Amino acid sequence: MVKVRQDAWSHEDDLLLAETVLRHIREGSTQLRAFDEVGDHLNRTSAACGFRWNAEIRKKYDQAIDLAKRQRKEKKRALAKQQKVATTASPVVAREDHQLPAPASTLVVEEEEFETVAMETQDYTAAVYQEEAPVVSFDHIIRSLRELKRQTQNTSHSKSHIKQLEEENQQLQDENNQLQNKLRKMEKQYLMIQEDYQVLMQVMDRARKMIAFDEDEQFSSKPAFRMEKNGNLEQVAR
Repeated sequence: MVKVRQDAWSHEDDLLLAETVLRHIREGSTQLRAFDEVGDHLNRTSAACGFRWNAEIRKKYDQAIDLAKRQRKEKKRALAKQQKVATTASPVVAREDHQLPAPASTLVVEEEEFETVAMETQDYTAAVYQEEAPVVSFDHIIRSLRELKRQTQNTSHSKSHIKQLEEENQQLQDENNQLQNKLRKMEKQYLMIQEDYQVLMQVMDRARKMIAFDEDEQFSSKPAFRMEKNGNLEQVAR
């Protein structure tokens, strides 16, 4: 069957990939075999499965991966003990033309080292097969650039608006200072006018009193006459 790339990963696909990888780790297998198994099941390439695991899923299962590794080590230790017991019960006779089988502990170490190397090269494998990952379309890039341009324009417009408001605020402050100065000058002028008015009222009051006094003196200095019965006027002494 020819495998074709599929861009969409469903939740069920991610769950199947995670469960398969964890099972292979527990059983002492490699993740590459897990990727092959999932690829056969989902009709995807193993590279696409590996990239999906490293890019999206692996970071969600850190604790599960550690637990699977511990279970694998425990299983390998138990298997090593069984092989050691079997070797002790029926020892193998070495021959000159054949080598003795490697001890079980050595096999466990070699498998663990192989798994470590495979884990360290996963990122490299994902980088090599990036072409299997979903490709971003040009329409998406264009929309992103347009959105970035719109945000930049909005930022520039906001800066211009803020600068305009600052200038208007400074202008209003200057006008306020000028009005306050005018108000203080008018208050001083009002005080001066009020003082001049008080002085003027005092002068007018004094003048009025002096005029009334002169009129009394003039009235008192005028001669008074009295007409007699015979018709003659007679001056009356004051």
